Amino acid sequence: MTDEPKVPERRIKVGELTFNVADVGTGPPVLLLHGFPDSWHMWRHQITELSRRGYRVIAPDLRGFGESDKPAEVEQYGLGQLIGDVSGILDAMEVERAVVVGHDWGAALAWLFTSFVPDRVEKLVAVSVGHPGAFGSAGLAQKQLSWYMLWFQFPGVAEVGIAEDDWAFFLQWAYGGIARGEDADAERQIADLSRPGALTAALNWYRANIAPATFHRDSSGIDFPFISCPTMGVWGSADMALGEEQMTGSRRYVSGPWRYERIEGVSHWVPVHAPEQLNRLLVDFLAT
Repeated sequence: MTDEPKVPERRIKVGELTFNVADVGTGPPVLLLHGFPDSWHMWRHQITELSRRGYRVIAPDLRGFGESDKPAEVEQYGLGQLIGDVSGILDAMEVERAVVVGHDWGAALAWLFTSFVPDRVEKLVAVSVGHPGAFGSAGLAQKQLSWYMLWFQFPGVAEVGIAEDDWAFFLQWAYGGIARGEDADAERQIADLSRPGALTAALNWYRANIAPATFHRDSSGIDFPFISCPTMGVWGSADMALGEEQMTGSRRYVSGPWRYERIEGVSHWVPVHAPEQLNRLLVDFLAT
């Protein structure tokens, strides 16, 4: 891709898995956690800007994605293991505390990591996905937007349906029906998911952590630890899978300073479809 920066990457061991990690710049550390179905490349614009501004930017390919290891078993993708991955990555990079920024599943992971390992998080930024408690209590409208999570539970069926007809469903659902070749990030994601075992590994995030019962109960009563660090939520108003309430409702789970930013007319892929807006928000939030 013409806008892809030259980014140093490292291979690090965390437990039994090897992770591919982009590690750029020096200064206060910022950890970027991508989501489905992605890799550190989703953050390339933020890596360039934040490292230029004097931050050390650490962006791993999370387990099951990119060039990191992809265990085949569903049970290898539970949130407990994923939280452990984040701690292990910080340990391997010799980072005690960091600003943590997440998008999509990376945002869900960032919320939980901050909740349960608070002394390792300086500030939290969640892009697109709100706090799990707010997501689970956002009502029927959000459950309708999240219908695909139920379909993803069926091994084999989801894999075939997503990829058939030259990835037509994926492009319709995730990118509004664009044609092949119209969006460089869609093409990169499809290329990644087309590798043996990669699509199943990515879907295992849903299969390990989203129970069908989620769709008939309200999770507002779940006792999540409050988040005390400064926290910013960012949501694009044209998101195909996530309503605004699941982000604005996250305020209930934050005891520290809370900031909410709505980006008008932007789809789910905020880091690449609104890079300048997101970069401005990040730079301002990190400086305050």
